[in-house]
Amino acid sequence: MLGVARRRLGSGCVLGQLMQALRPAAAAAARTYSAAAKEMTVREALNSALDEEMSADPSVFLMGEEVGEYQGAYKISKGLLDKYGPDRVLDTPITEAGFTGIGVGAAYQGLRPVVEFMTFNFSMQAIDHIINSAAKSNYMSAGQINVPIVFRGPNGAAAGVGAQHSQCYAAWYAHVPGLKVLTPYSAEDARGLLKAAIRDPDPVVFLENELLYGESFPVSAEVLDSSFCLPIGKAKIEREGKDVTLTAFSKMVGYALQAAEILSKEGISAEVINLRSIRPLDRATINASVRKTNRLVTLEEGFPQHGVGAEICMSVVEDSFEYLDAPVERIAGADVPMPYAANLERMAVPQVEDIVRAAKRACYRAVPMAATA
Repeated sequence: MLGVARRRLGSGCVLGQLMQALRPAAAAAARTYSAAAKEMTVREALNSALDEEMSADPSVFLMGEEVGEYQGAYKISKGLLDKYGPDRVLDTPITEAGFTGIGVGAAYQGLRPVVEFMTFNFSMQAIDHIINSAAKSNYMSAGQINVPIVFRGPNGAAAGVGAQHSQCYAAWYAHVPGLKVLTPYSAEDARGLLKAAIRDPDPVVFLENELLYGESFPVSAEVLDSSFCLPIGKAKIEREGKDVTLTAFSKMVGYALQAAEILSKEGISAEVINLRSIRPLDRATINASVRKTNRLVTLEEGFPQHGVGAEICMSVVEDSFEYLDAPVERIAGADVPMPYAANLERMAVPQVEDIVRAAKRACYRAVPMAATA
């Protein structure tokens, strides 16, 4: 990696010196993921996507805290230091502003950095580089500067980590022109979207979920092929239905699928849309579904005000208002900092039963409050 940077930038450049200083000292254990598996965890999917893209393109490199010797805080980069060496898998100091700035500068020069945040809550230390440098440079240079960089790491609530480590940044970064924001749910999503993000000429914010890393999903031979890549900006219909549309992303897709199964036993056919991409947002798929089901429930972990659900609701009001047979229902996290107490934490994030109740209200199947008095 350093050799590539020197050839592009000159051996005496600041970037080259900083990258040299950040070299880790030892190799990691061998990678254990097997591409022959018929099921794959999200962790394995991310690892294999990184591996294949680094193998295919020598300008791709990974940097972040503990990505090398420790093999990643969540073992996403397991085996990559051993395979590609310290020039392309760089352990950094605990300074998000510093290494994110280095990454953006490398992208200016044609390299393809993948910057890992141990949690996206720490990206706030680097948000100036992400928004004012990475997102705006292409526009401000009249298209002369591309910034092919990926910012990735776990996003949203985990468990028992308090208010400062539990935020969802989907709406934060989706607000910014110049950024693309991706939110994988399954192993297929993780593998195909990360490959697309690394190959994209623009900066991509790639929001993973810590609680999904160990989840296994069935994958096809097509997904396992090294050429597999998913289009950015295209949602996936995870389950077809005719009575109500449920939109979700990341971990909440699983909750929506559970709710849809419960609803099916009560005669309600729910269509579940896995958004995959928050910016650009697949408005066409959302509106086509609403025009079929005539009802909409949006689901997200983040705060409700100015959230992803609010944007989806406005899109439907603008394009499909006359098709709605009921008010749009929005399920989101509570409008409070995340509590630390486990019982309060559960109340602050959406649960499957919340989705079921909202879908029933949209279908006019909820028990009126007066009837329960």
